[in-house]
Amino acid sequence: MRAADALVLFAAMSLQRFIGVAALLIGSGVAEAFSEQPPPSPPPKPTPAVAALNARTVSMDQAVKMAEQHFHARVVKAETEHPNGRAVYVLRLLNDAGRVWTVRVDASSGTLM
Repeated sequence: MRAADALVLFAAMSLQRFIGVAALLIGSGVAEAFSEQPPPSPPPKPTPAVAALNARTVSMDQAVKMAEQHFHARVVKAETEHPNGRAVYVLRLLNDAGRVWTVRVDASSGTLM
């Protein structure tokens, strides 16, 4: 047997092994998908302390990063105002063309106003 023939035979055997292993893996995934499993239990209700942590406000740094990415501009001034008792970040932006404008971000939700 020549070396070239041996190489072709080895490559063909490797391809067959690869296809066989792939078929086994795919088949086991399909079998798992159709196996009967109980539905997942609902997540536990958060305690008041956990709920308070999850409802935290957006930081000034987060608001600045969000505005810079959204508007493709640089924040040159950032202040916090408290109209009606709610914290609002007032951000002044500057783009590459030299345009300056102001954006307001609700600190409790992170939405643009």
